[in-house]
Amino acid sequence: MLSNATVQPETKSNGVSLKQTAEEMSKLSVKEQKVGRRALFDSSLISTEVSAQLPAQYVLRPLCEDDFEKGVFECLSQLSVVGEVSAARFAETFRTLLAQGASYMNVIEDTERSRIVACGTLVLEQKLLRNCGKIGHIEDIVVSSTERGKRLGLHLIHQLKHLGHALGCYKVILNCKQSNVAFYEKCGLEVRDVQMVEYFTE
Repeated sequence: MLSNATVQPETKSNGVSLKQTAEEMSKLSVKEQKVGRRALFDSSLISTEVSAQLPAQYVLRPLCEDDFEKGVFECLSQLSVVGEVSAARFAETFRTLLAQGASYMNVIEDTERSRIVACGTLVLEQKLLRNCGKIGHIEDIVVSSTERGKRLGLHLIHQLKHLGHALGCYKVILNCKQSNVAFYEKCGLEVRDVQMVEYFTE
């Protein structure tokens, strides 16, 4: 963060003191200053070990406020129904997620095409059990059909496990189809119990 003490208030640009500018900059989160745009969480939580294993044109990073234009919904639509979401609706939802601070959506971007090609989210749940511990729910894992076979899904799961550990979760859990069990076992997870569900809307 910038230190206000090192800026002289007399020096002005367009009628605004540099001290005032520094104060405004100091209000920006670290994540904004690192990526140049708002990110859903601090990029320091991205595993450097996992990132290093990605092919050269791929970048693992937090969801950012401009990812609507980079096809995040096109990627998610290969997992489930996303509906007709406008750029304004995405921006509103992004601000809500940012304010809540419990959803950590990770994306993999193909920087050669500026397109999101994989997504996965860790959602924190605060518990009273286990000394008021936290659980990390792994959700919405999807890799674009054009990018499969490149181990992007495996790297994404390893990142979400890293994230859960870094955020102090005592475990991470997920629900999946029976056909995906073998994949998640390769990622180091094991089968426990069963999933139950009731949908209120389709």
